[in-house]
Amino acid sequence: MPLRDRAAQFAPFAALTGYAAILHETARVTEARRELTESARALLDARLAALTAHLTEQPRVEVEHFVADAMKAGGKYVCTSGRLVKVDTVAHRLLLADGTAIAVENVLRLDSPVLDGFEFED
Repeated sequence: MPLRDRAAQFAPFAALTGYAAILHETARVTEARRELTESARALLDARLAALTAHLTEQPRVEVEHFVADAMKAGGKYVCTSGRLVKVDTVAHRLLLADGTAIAVENVLRLDSPVLDGFEFED
C-alpha cells in the first residue's frame, strides 16, 4: 500500500460535520429586548425633541440601542456614537453622518453634550 493511502486511514474523521458549530451557536447568549416605562419613554421623547431643535449643528450623540440577533430570539444592546444628521419621523429612525440608521423603538438611552444644559422632568 502506498504511504499516502496508508496515512489516510489514520486521518481524523468527523462523523457529525457541523455539530461543533451547532453547539457553539446554542451556547451563545442573547438578551431580551427591554420595554421602557412610560416615564422613561417620555424622557427619551423630550431628549429627542431637544436634539431635533439642534439638527443644524449636527450634534454628537451616543445611542444605546437594541440590535436583534439574526440567528435566534433576542439580541444585544450596543452603544453607537456619531453625529446626528436627521430624525426621520416617517420611518421613525435616527440617521447618523456615517450612514447608520437606528430605529427609535430600539433606543434605550440617548445622550449628547447638547443636552447638558436642558432640564427634563423624570
